[in-house]
Amino acid sequence: MNTEHDWITTPVTADLLRGFLDVEPTAHGLLPHRLPVRARRQIPDDQLGVAEAQPSGVRLVFRTRATTIELDTLPTKRVYQGFPAPADGVYDLLVDGRLAAQTTVTGGNVRTIVDMVTQTAELCEGPAGTARFTELPARDKDVEIWLPHTEITELIALRTNAPVEPAPDSGRRVWLHHGSSISHGSNAAHPTATWPALAAAQGGVELVNLGFSGSALLDPFTARAMRDAPADLISLKIGINVVNTDVMRLRAFTPAVHGFLDTIREGHPTTPLLVVSPVLCPVQEDTPGPLAPDFDGGTLRFKATGDPAERAAGRLTLNVIRDALARLVEQRADDDTNLHYLDGRDLYGEEDYTELPLPDEVHPDPAGHRRIGENFARLAFGAGGPFATKTAFRH
Repeated sequence: MNTEHDWITTPVTADLLRGFLDVEPTAHGLLPHRLPVRARRQIPDDQLGVAEAQPSGVRLVFRTRATTIELDTLPTKRVYQGFPAPADGVYDLLVDGRLAAQTTVTGGNVRTIVDMVTQTAELCEGPAGTARFTELPARDKDVEIWLPHTEITELIALRTNAPVEPAPDSGRRVWLHHGSSISHGSNAAHPTATWPALAAAQGGVELVNLGFSGSALLDPFTARAMRDAPADLISLKIGINVVNTDVMRLRAFTPAVHGFLDTIREGHPTTPLLVVSPVLCPVQEDTPGPLAPDFDGGTLRFKATGDPAERAAGRLTLNVIRDALARLVEQRADDDTNLHYLDGRDLYGEEDYTELPLPDEVHPDPAGHRRIGENFARLAFGAGGPFATKTAFRH
């Protein structure tokens, strides 16, 4: 057995990665992306540009006997002007599927949001750092390093004190999920504790997480990316961003959902596809957007600023969205028996809000992520669920 001083450097290449749709060579190394380059060229704002490059659900996966592992990275961290800097993003290391170690990387670039409404930002460049894991089991093992879900992470070098080889295909079904900031992992404590990661672990599937903070807006380029990505299971969590950005009215929303589903079905005609409506969010249940930050009391919270009376004119609220999605899925299911609907309040509803309130009125806390993940695993992957284990063929 080599000592940790007899380092073996393994190039970080795409065959060591899972949970991504594209990689970009950079001046420092390799940058994983959750949207392909064709889609990235059509992104209209920095909000989505940053979100898709934050590697929620992206992980390095390999086999090794190494007891010490170092991963050099260049993180880009997000700070809101006037607020304390958040804690450094967490790297989760799993051994044979179990969380075995965690660490952080200090330094890196800092992207300061100077206007929360326009997302105007200033970038200050900083140094790369190293995620270091020691005292790992001295045996052959499958290792996963889940990257911080809230930090853009350029991968520079992987060093180990034993050889590394790509892990074999697990044979597990690939679950492709799209959603908003809650799916991205906002307020989750670490990358394997986002609700999609927790549900994937319980469901025994390989996660590809296309949850984009503030940006689940039925963009056609996202639908095309999902159409072209390998998947055995697909879910769409639709609605909250459409309401809180106030980007469309009911007349445009329903055809947009049809178009999104039509595009996905071009590439996945019979794949189980689950449409999930928004979880409970009291500030937007019956009040239209746009959503606005509220700093009263010194803590960031959000409030809806629309007029509930304008629902009659087509302004969207979460209840309007849920009714529209339920009708739409019921209509399409006559010709698409693999299309399913799940009311998001079955994942997080009134009783959950009473027990586990939303700290900022929009995003769950770590316990809320666990609740949503457990409920999704039970309802989607459990007996009788649309993703229940059966013979699957990738489309």
